[in-house]
Amino acid sequence: MSKPVRIWDIPTRLFHWVLVLLIVNSYVTQWQSWMDLHILCGEAILALLLFRVVWGVVGSDTARFGFFLKSPIAAFHHLLHLRKREPDTEIGHNAAGGWMVIGMLALLFAQVGTGLFTADDDALVEGPLRHLVSKETSDLLGMLHDKIFDAIKIVVILHIAAIVVYLVVKGHNLVRPMVIGTKDIAEPVTKPRFRSPVLAAVILVIAAAAVAALVRL
Repeated sequence: MSKPVRIWDIPTRLFHWVLVLLIVNSYVTQWQSWMDLHILCGEAILALLLFRVVWGVVGSDTARFGFFLKSPIAAFHHLLHLRKREPDTEIGHNAAGGWMVIGMLALLFAQVGTGLFTADDDALVEGPLRHLVSKETSDLLGMLHDKIFDAIKIVVILHIAAIVVYLVVKGHNLVRPMVIGTKDIAEPVTKPRFRSPVLAAVILVIAAAAVAALVRL
């Protein structure tokens, strides 16, 4: 017996989908050499990441790192049962998915962090903090910026592959709950606690203001 349970709050869902759009836009703007827009996308991503870190500490249960981050052994044990078709009992991220979230956040922080100090090939457009480092350092960070994005693309592919595997093999739809916020979960279940979206909005405004101040150093 299963019943619909609200597991994802609006701030977490908006963060997820806006981040997806910004990552796609970052790729497109870099590919088209629209570097001014590319830099704006990076700054927006940084604001979202700062928000997510704070929301991961003070936000709703399923958004908190302490709620979904399990030991590596638990993640490995979860993957061992990946081929087993069984009812979905997860409230939020599973043990393996939690580590994927942490990995993606770390890569994105590294990506936008290096991007702040880089310049394009013609040095016509520079990251907002490019003037704080030497050309050699900027070139090194630019190289890392490219390599990290390659790693991000790999993680995105793995993430999509995992969604497909969970749907086909286990019968678990991971996308629908991130869209509508609820998921059918086998009983019994303890419903997560949710924080106010107003608090999330305040945190986001502060994060955006912090990024705006940083890039104008």
